[in-house]
Amino acid sequence: MDVFEAVTSRRAVREFTDRPVPREVLERVLSTAAWTPSASNLQPWHAYVLTGEPLAALKKCAGERLATGDPWDEPQYQQYPPDLKSPYRERRSAFGEQRYGALGIPREDIEARQRAASANWDCFGAPAALFCYIDRDLGPAQWSDVGMFLQTVMLLLRGEGLHSCTQMAWAKYHRSVAEILSPPDELILFCGMSIGFEDATANAPRTGRAPLDETVTFVDDDD
Repeated sequence: MDVFEAVTSRRAVREFTDRPVPREVLERVLSTAAWTPSASNLQPWHAYVLTGEPLAALKKCAGERLATGDPWDEPQYQQYPPDLKSPYRERRSAFGEQRYGALGIPREDIEARQRAASANWDCFGAPAALFCYIDRDLGPAQWSDVGMFLQTVMLLLRGEGLHSCTQMAWAKYHRSVAEILSPPDELILFCGMSIGFEDATANAPRTGRAPLDETVTFVDDDD
């Protein structure tokens, strides 16, 4: 699979089979992802990979918290601005309409949307999950580097025939994740990432992208 195919075939998969992901594949992907660029080579990502019983224990813990109505943990970072402006507000809304519309859930059925969202904390059935942390003392440039690392991991997973789904949702249960992983206190959980083989029987639509002229401006001799 070439890099263009990896990019265009990557998408957020939310239905996985329980087929195990070989440890050697995960090690190969993460060893290669270590070559992700970062400013001054800080390599600010801290990744933990869970499979087997430890992942099952985390899923169980999160499921129990969800079932009992345990409130989300205090946020460690702001996921979205409180007043998301245009065009980002419309893009987010369009994503929600497409995601829940494909599940047959109308906009006004908040309870059904919450049930669908709860699959996050089962990793959508995936048998492997990565949890990515960053040092709380680092700044926006280093968060950008972490994003490049995660993208590199996702593209390498495609090269191995695997799919993934990044999940900021796990930051809402960061205390539960910490109980399993015991990360140093100076680290903040940015997101989780479900990893596995896609359930080919699922027919989930792919989210579209904005036209090139909305996000890219060319300045050249033709202007």
